[in-house]
Amino acid sequence: CRVLPSSSEGFGVAEKIVLLTFISAVILMAILGNLLVMVAVCRDRQLRKIKTNYFIVSLAFADLLVSVLVMPFGAIELVQDNWIYGEMFCLVRTSLDVLLTTASILHLCCISLDRYYAICCQPLVYRNKMTPLRIAVMLGGCWVIPTFISFLPIMQGWNSIGIIDLIQQRQFNKASNSTYCIFMVNKPYAITCSVVAFYIPFLLMVLAYYRIYVTAREHARQIQVLQRAGAPTDGRQHHPDQHSTHRMKTETKAAKTLCIIMGCFCLCWAPFFVTNIVDPFINYTVPGKLWTAFLWLGYINSGLNPFLYAFLNKSFRRAFLIILCCGDERYRRPSILGQTVPCSTTTINGSTHVLR
Repeated sequence: CRVLPSSSEGFGVAEKIVLLTFISAVILMAILGNLLVMVAVCRDRQLRKIKTNYFIVSLAFADLLVSVLVMPFGAIELVQDNWIYGEMFCLVRTSLDVLLTTASILHLCCISLDRYYAICCQPLVYRNKMTPLRIAVMLGGCWVIPTFISFLPIMQGWNSIGIIDLIQQRQFNKASNSTYCIFMVNKPYAITCSVVAFYIPFLLMVLAYYRIYVTAREHARQIQVLQRAGAPTDGRQHHPDQHSTHRMKTETKAAKTLCIIMGCFCLCWAPFFVTNIVDPFINYTVPGKLWTAFLWLGYINSGLNPFLYAFLNKSFRRAFLIILCCGDERYRRPSILGQTVPCSTTTINGSTHVLR
């Protein structure tokens, strides 16, 4: 659901060097960061036990494919001001673009719903809701749903009905003798694609995170009540009040983490999808360079999530340090025998839940 007219025309040599350097950094960040997430979950047994991390690994795989199969070709066309790979590969590349970026957004939506059940419901309810079968269905939906707004309509040409003449005009620049991979969408496709790929997931994420925020505030008040009542602080005694206090504190921290992730998501994708809806209704007059800026801002989100996990999630940060430091023992978890956390506690994406 993107419009990709020529946008690099008029760039000087210095501008192209700066542009290429920035784009290369974005691609490298996305590849290394998402590979690191996948390797961390595969190597860390504790991370593999956490249900949310199935979504995170699948998200990292989608973002990795964006950085390998989509970004490089877009960067080449942007810098060279020419598309040299033919019309069919243009359609394939565009379909992959829509498929993978939509899959990435849907994964973020599923993670927010998983967090909602984990934080706003009791642990037993969470376990009943997020069964392996339900997780598999949600993951499958994250990959299957995008195909109905990517390969199917694009290969059939449904997005170009009524605007074929305009697309042909923009595909070839007589002044520079350049060909472009143009993907323009008509009004029905723009609305359908944007609603499925962004607005519905965005609404679900806002509702889920709002409920998480409300729950976290309530838990913070309960923490104060428990502390004033003199809840035991001895690490060797695990009364229900201490269990609740520990859970509430970690959930409050997890809610703050999710707010940051949500904020980055909105910052990266909202400009593009708002413009995507508006442009067909103003006769496709949005400048090409503005389109490109919004598109690459969305691509940045694919490389940003791994770093958010690294800086905001202790479990991932520890796993990353072990990998990057070649298994340095300083970053490994302490022995289970030496921990004071009860064996009935499980940590889910930074949020600790006591199974009582």
